[in-house]
Amino acid sequence: MIRFESVTKRFGSVRAVDAVSFALEEGSLTTLLGPSGCGKTTTLRLIAGLELPDEGGIVIDGRDVSGVPAAERRVAMVFQSYALFPHMSVAENVGYGLVINGMRGKEVATRVGEMLETLGLGGLGSRQPGELSGGQQQRVAVARALVLRPRVLLFDEPLSNLDARLRRRVREDIRDLQRRLNLTVVYVTHDQQEALAVSDTVVVMRDGRIAQIGPPEALYDTPADAFVADFMGEANVIEGECVDRGAAGIAFRVGYVTIDLPLSRHPPGALAIAVRPEAILLSPHRAEGFPGRIVRAVFVGSHMEYEVSTTAGALFVVAPGASAQFRAGDAVSVTLTRVIPLPAGSAARQPP
Repeated sequence: MIRFESVTKRFGSVRAVDAVSFALEEGSLTTLLGPSGCGKTTTLRLIAGLELPDEGGIVIDGRDVSGVPAAERRVAMVFQSYALFPHMSVAENVGYGLVINGMRGKEVATRVGEMLETLGLGGLGSRQPGELSGGQQQRVAVARALVLRPRVLLFDEPLSNLDARLRRRVREDIRDLQRRLNLTVVYVTHDQQEALAVSDTVVVMRDGRIAQIGPPEALYDTPADAFVADFMGEANVIEGECVDRGAAGIAFRVGYVTIDLPLSRHPPGALAIAVRPEAILLSPHRAEGFPGRIVRAVFVGSHMEYEVSTTAGALFVVAPGASAQFRAGDAVSVTLTRVIPLPAGSAARQPP
């Protein structure tokens, strides 16, 4: 449905998008994820036709659109600010694009009414945007894009203006709508949780290039390097040495401590691993595991977050349950229940 073929976009001497290639399936929701300045919004604007590539080709629905202006691409975009006209009613906002394209009267009213009903906005057509909640305004912006019947729908940080609870509900609304209408959606965010929750495919970008692309589960469980491991949910990166076979897999030496890791095999030598915060088990100090000391214990409602000082460095740990089992200063034993081996040298390429 959407194909990038070695696409490069420069702004002066800066390569905002650098020889990027990917193919996105029709009817899928793809998230472009990465830190600020990684090129994700520029990539979205290249799809929309708001920017044109300096090199490479962009194909949408079998048509090369590399030099085609935005108005001729059948691509619609929902902006971060929603960009609703405050002096127009909801119905007028939704129908604005149709009117600009020459449609008039009853046909506009019919299309607008159908779209408002589809998005759960029936009966709100006469209201002004300022009379709506943040979630309703977001749906008006989506309705204004969808009423044009685009082949591709683009979202640029659509939930950044909403509070945490509303973000969760609206992202579920977007996912349900995408599946119900079989839309091809490309969605830009810097929020890893959003990317994991809504995506069929995640494209992780860094410095204008693709760091890794794949289903959310694959990127979370088998990241290509430390950068992806840390960006697809938090990760503790530990560098050490594989020294021998261990009782549970391999023997891993970190500083003066050797621990067993649940890895099937690894050649002797340097090894970097990523450990998710929820894959670290803390227990009262004992012989098993390796020693640590609680530096910080934070209650966040549904779980506890701990910072633990160990020979492997500072570890961030998430423990289920709302009661603080440990407090700052407590000695603990640390057990790694699931680890992710990283390619050689990748630990040095962590994000800033």
